[in-house]
Amino acid sequence: MATPPSAVSERATGWVAALCWTAVLLDGFDLVVVGTVVPALRTPEEWALSDSGATFVVTIGLVGMTIGAITIGALTDIVGRRKALIGAVTSFSLFTLLCALAPNAGVFGVLRFLAGIGLGGCLPTAIALVNEFTRRAAGRATTTMMTGYHVGAVLTAALAIVVVEPLGWRWMFVIGAAPALVVVPLMLRHLPESPAYLVSHDRRPEAERIATRYGLDLEAAPHAPTGATATIRTLFTEGRLRTTLAIGVTSFMGLLLVYGLNSWLPTIMREADYELGAALAFLLVLNLGAIAGLLVAGRVAERIGSRTAGIAWFAAGAVFLALLSVRLPLAGIYLMTFLTGCFVFSAQVLVYAFTSSNHPPHVRATALGWAAGVGRVGAITGPVVGGTLLAAGIAFPWGFYVFAIVGALGALALAVTQVRRERAVA
Repeated sequence: MATPPSAVSERATGWVAALCWTAVLLDGFDLVVVGTVVPALRTPEEWALSDSGATFVVTIGLVGMTIGAITIGALTDIVGRRKALIGAVTSFSLFTLLCALAPNAGVFGVLRFLAGIGLGGCLPTAIALVNEFTRRAAGRATTTMMTGYHVGAVLTAALAIVVVEPLGWRWMFVIGAAPALVVVPLMLRHLPESPAYLVSHDRRPEAERIATRYGLDLEAAPHAPTGATATIRTLFTEGRLRTTLAIGVTSFMGLLLVYGLNSWLPTIMREADYELGAALAFLLVLNLGAIAGLLVAGRVAERIGSRTAGIAWFAAGAVFLALLSVRLPLAGIYLMTFLTGCFVFSAQVLVYAFTSSNHPPHVRATALGWAAGVGRVGAITGPVVGGTLLAAGIAFPWGFYVFAIVGALGALALAVTQVRRERAVA
């Protein structure tokens, strides 16, 4: 008996969602992997990294991600989603593997920078693809996919417990590169090109074949701009300047919070004399809250729109961050941390969902690359802000007040954006 066309299209679409989710999981791996190996790199038996050396190896990968998100995001709208995502995963995995062979901190930093360029292109490309192939609303599709980010962070933090001390820090990077051996061949076999991209590049017959297989309606799109520079320029013309700048500010604030909290929250709470146990367990609670928050945020975004949901999530995150300054029993502070993760981390993902739904196909990945790229600057700033407050001896409670202000600014910036188009997907 023949398989119904709807079942074929759903199975094919499932491959797209799963492969994009896995690409985002690699970003979650990278979020915490350096933090798990830095203590080993600071020992005399390894490289005896100084404070400045540790800061260098932590942040240099983020600099690469910033460049990768903006440049590969723009190139994605020119060379295609499929090529860009496969190339990004391959590049990141290769340089991550080479990190395991680095003879010193200088070489390690260069390799982290190069790995970051590849990884930076994964996020905007994966979001663009999953939104173009999903039958669900953009908000829910994006937030569901982005659970991979925090699953990756949780798994890497847990993996470090059983790998770093008995086997050595280098094995973390070998393990981080290993998924490419399976993921890249699967992408080559099962990952299609975006019909929206094909239409915008006058390849409609190919687009129609893919759309038929995946049960999609083709999106109308103008002819794509010529060259990466022209593609980026469209974000600042055609009435998009205000929204482009506001999205950049919002994404900066969002990733400042994500990386600032992941870097310093356990330390700040210890400054407040909480007996929280291992910092790793504390980070698990924070990221588990993020996963739960993403699942809820997607459903809310379906009902009220990703922009409105994002504003509400940033505002709620600001409130819970401020409440973390209140001394609570141990169970209470863990609960408050869980709720903080629910709202703060989901808020940034709703920015991506809004960006994707608010831009036409020919500039969608470029817009997502802009959001992710400017956000990476916030990711670099977050740990610096937290470290500065700790050095000044005012991390508690003022660290939470500063982060709460950042959340409020994110809500205000997102409120400035203009809704140009909301793409409903049945």
